[in-house]
Order: sequence, then structure tokens, then C-alpha cells
Amino acid sequence: MPEERRRELLAAAAEVFAVQGYDATTVRQIADAVGMLAGSLYYHFDSKESMLDEILSTFLEELWDGYDAVLAASLGPRETIEALVTESFREIDRHRAAVAIYQKEARHLAAHQPRFDYLADSQRKFERAWLGTLERGVAAEVFRADLDIRLTYRFVRDTVWVAASWYRPGARHRPEEIARQYLSMVLDGIALRN
Repeated sequence: MPEERRRELLAAAAEVFAVQGYDATTVRQIADAVGMLAGSLYYHFDSKESMLDEILSTFLEELWDGYDAVLAASLGPRETIEALVTESFREIDRHRAAVAIYQKEARHLAAHQPRFDYLADSQRKFERAWLGTLERGVAAEVFRADLDIRLTYRFVRDTVWVAASWYRPGARHRPEEIARQYLSMVLDGIALRN
């Protein structure tokens, strides 16, 4: 099958999964979204699960390519956080529906379907990268030591990734601009300084 058609089918499936949830989505609904018969999807994919797997694994592969480059760059802790947040918004721009699916479904999928064990592995790797950077920042006296590192990580993570619920590619702000605004609020606060 031409690669472009495959991407089109996966993009449509991702949108349907993101809106309705994986379990509630039928193959017929995905087929309707691309204007084909439900049985025709089985010519391209062996199951609904295979579509979801490809959507999530592609998103995570690209996310980790970007994150690994940031983590290998030997940046300071603040610059690393800035680069990770910016890379996160770029991924939301490229894979908004996949991010929304990941947010809603990853824990359940990893716990109940062995095929999706990599989601839990990715979550642990994600946590190590962010917590390690925050800990480095506290040790270097770049970040406040009075804040709970795990709570700070959860706040930043959730603040960034929830944007997939409202962000639309091609809208008013580019991903880098949204990242800059978020970083300004997270790192510098919203209150005026005296």
C-alpha cells in the first residue's frame, strides 16, 4: 500500500480514537472516517489494535528521537527543561491525536495488553529524564530545593501534555511560541516582580 494512504488511514484512526476512546471505537467508524468499507481496512491492517500500536509507537519513536538528542546535548538543567518542553510541543503539533490517546489510554493498555508493554517502559524512561534534570537543577542551585521534585515533575508534565486537548496544528501560535509562553509561566511565574 502506498505510504501516503497508510498515513492517511492512521491519521483518521488516531482522530477517532482520540475523540471516542480506543475501546468505544469500531472499525466501521474508522472506515467511515476515510470513506471506505469496514472490511477494506483489514486489507491494510490486521486489527484495530495494530492501528493503535502503530500510531503510538510512531509517536513515541519520534518523541524519543527528539528527547534523546536534547539529553545528549550536555545542556544545563534549565536549558534541558526548556528544550524538553519545546520538543514536547513540537510532538503535540506533529502527533496531537496520538498524544491525546496516550494521555487517556496508555496506563490501561500497558496494564491489560502485553503488546503495549512498551508504553510503561516509555513512561519510566520519561520520568527518569525529567526527574533527573530537575534533580540536577536543584543540585546546581538553578531550581528551588524547597519544592517536591516529583510534584514539580507532575505539574510540568501535565501542564505541557494537556495542551493536546486544545491545540490545533496551524492555529495562531506555533509550537515553539507556545513552549516559550509555558516556560515563562513555569520558570518565571505569572506574578509581577517588585
